Amino acid sequence: MPNPTPGLHHVTAISGPPARNVGFYTGDLGLKLVKRTVNFDDPGTWHLYYGDAAGSPGTILTFFPFAHAAPGRAGHGGALAFAYITAPGSLEGWATALGNGPDALSDRFGARVLSLRDPHGQRVELIEDSSAPAEGVGAFHSVTLWVADPAATVRVLTDHLGYAETGTERQGDAERIRLTATGGGPAAIVDVLRQPGAQARSGAGSIHHIAFRATDNAHQDELREALMAVGHRVTPRIDRQYFNAIYFREPGGVLFEIATDPPGFAVDEAPATLGTALKLPPQYEPHRARIEAALPPLETAAR
Repeated sequence: MPNPTPGLHHVTAISGPPARNVGFYTGDLGLKLVKRTVNFDDPGTWHLYYGDAAGSPGTILTFFPFAHAAPGRAGHGGALAFAYITAPGSLEGWATALGNGPDALSDRFGARVLSLRDPHGQRVELIEDSSAPAEGVGAFHSVTLWVADPAATVRVLTDHLGYAETGTERQGDAERIRLTATGGGPAAIVDVLRQPGAQARSGAGSIHHIAFRATDNAHQDELREALMAVGHRVTPRIDRQYFNAIYFREPGGVLFEIATDPPGFAVDEAPATLGTALKLPPQYEPHRARIEAALPPLETAAR
């Protein structure tokens, strides 16, 4: 058993046009746009990173905004939702501010949950937690994975990433299994959901992948070797400029990433100016003018 992951590093999703995406996440939810760059595999597309003021692991939500993306479909084999923590007693205010009625509120494992959709259909949840800041949202609370047969997914999380099974809830024909990271970090919860449904389809409003934390390259290597030893096909290390990444698809079909904490988002910008300028990896700098001309405007200033 390798050293456990401290928890979630980031979540990456797909949206429609970027201006509405920026407006919702910086305006309505109050996150900070901490990095504006491009999809390293498709530099004609933005890659936008939101989080706390420092871009801390466990707070980072990233988007590939495709202006003409067809809607995705929730289903098994995909990540269904991500949830942020918010202060106890705040959900009614959030529900009013975001245009949701009382039917959007529910309870899960003893905590109150507000379920909503962003402008492109992505499921977003706010969950009351005493560790949240007094105002706004804090780190991730959890992500929900929807799989046809949870057993193999749960084994990957418990046997190779250091999660512990901490509860089960059933509602109708749905079963939700809760797992909590034992590595001691925030953003520690993964829920694995089993319920009837179709296969997930990628598109606007869907989650592309879930990333877990490795404290450094050595820890990432340790996790990679443990996964490969039991037959998982894991990519070599890929330099993503702000972290190093490896990827594999867990047995339920969800794409997992393991990302290193360092070097972080201040490697090419001062902390006070994070997210205010387009940052490109070195291989794209010679093409900056062409890339900037092709990217659609964000139209909303970063907060």
